[in-house]
Amino acid sequence: MSTREDLAGRRVTVAGLGVSGIPAARVLHRLGALVTVVNDGDDERAREQAAALEAEGITVRLGDGDTLPEGTELIVTAPGWRPGKPLFTAAAAAGTEIWGDVELAWRLRRPDSAPWLAVTGTNGKTTTVRMLAAILEAAGLRTAAVGNIGVSLLDAVLAEEPYDVLAVELSSYQLHWAPSLRAHSAAVLNLAPDHLDWHGSMQAYAADKGRVYEGNTVACVYNTADPATEDLVREADVVEGCRAVGFTLGTPGPSQLGVVEGILVDRAFVENRQQQAQELAEVADIDPPAPHNIANALAAAALARAYGVPASAVRDGLRAFRPDPHRIEKVADVGGVAWIDDSKATNTHATEASLAAYDPIVWIAGGLAKGATFDELVSAAAGRLRGAVLIGADRALIAEALARHAPDVPVVDLDRTDTGAMAAAVREAARLARPGDTVLLAPACASMDMFTNYNKRGEAFAEAVRTLAAERA
Repeated sequence: MSTREDLAGRRVTVAGLGVSGIPAARVLHRLGALVTVVNDGDDERAREQAAALEAEGITVRLGDGDTLPEGTELIVTAPGWRPGKPLFTAAAAAGTEIWGDVELAWRLRRPDSAPWLAVTGTNGKTTTVRMLAAILEAAGLRTAAVGNIGVSLLDAVLAEEPYDVLAVELSSYQLHWAPSLRAHSAAVLNLAPDHLDWHGSMQAYAADKGRVYEGNTVACVYNTADPATEDLVREADVVEGCRAVGFTLGTPGPSQLGVVEGILVDRAFVENRQQQAQELAEVADIDPPAPHNIANALAAAALARAYGVPASAVRDGLRAFRPDPHRIEKVADVGGVAWIDDSKATNTHATEASLAAYDPIVWIAGGLAKGATFDELVSAAAGRLRGAVLIGADRALIAEALARHAPDVPVVDLDRTDTGAMAAAVREAARLARPGDTVLLAPACASMDMFTNYNKRGEAFAEAVRTLAAERA
């Protein structure tokens, strides 16, 4: 089953309602498949979604996502459904294929469809993909940021007006369920423990990330500072002639992109990479010019250059790019103190990069730890910390790490998890901060103990900072 025609008349089960399941069900129904959607939940929202699909002739079964519908010939799953679910165990026993939404999009491409430039990694995916799309647009190409962000992959591959090339963000979940994906070029930005409850082990998590390199035709882009990403390149089965291309914050060697005296340079996609380098952009063209964001820009530039984009488009695209909210976003300067919102730093790896960008820091942290430990993070950042304000359900874990590795750093432990705690945290941080300091919200934890998502957490921080600024004006 690999073409649109093959799907007509087939019994397809879509696992999960939501942002990927509903579009997949509709596309499959339009192609003539006999679609049944199964969903674990049976709440009011699910019933509303089910009613809309059933009105279109799609069967929906709520409250039972574990039982394989009789006669199922293919499962298309939402990316977050775990491989160990009984539904998938039953499918494996029956010899039934399982695709994710990315796999479905890949299979539905037209023969002349746009190539994919793919990005994965523990942190930085969205920023890198949006940088890449900005660079491709600056080169005059019709493109879109797709995958976990922006335009739906299904919409992109089925669009009446074809794209030239797609910038594709892929999670480890999506890659797990996309066995036939073959990108033009791909990058793994970094690897750190994350979603291990879903994958089962760090090895399995890394293996799913490494799937993004399988079948690459031009370049496998890796992070020289993270040897695990280069290991994945070595293990990948790529098209003959595909090259390994590294990116580094230091001076690049041959077949690498890097930084020389504040200039992003390319020694990979030039005629004589042993002796030549191409200037691409200045570090000052990157917003914000934090180290991990420079790394994101280099990865985006490498993928764009692999596609043949000129150096001038890299510069113009990076100058035009603006980061999404809550990603090391400056909220205000108040009394000589910079207030930075990095609510998107929901794990220790992202927070480590954020803390490395500023000095000295009053750090606001805490939330749901998701099994994380904080000793390495605190030990690395201890010399940069002016103080810390802790909020959220698992703040004690960070407090204990601070006591062990930064005992002289003042710590304010806010024993509350209501949403108003953020305003209190901002006031405590303002008390600790001095002119020249940065107050950094980089929680190293998920937000759901106090907020709907990291966006709401960041908004609460920004609102409290603006209130503080107004009071001190």
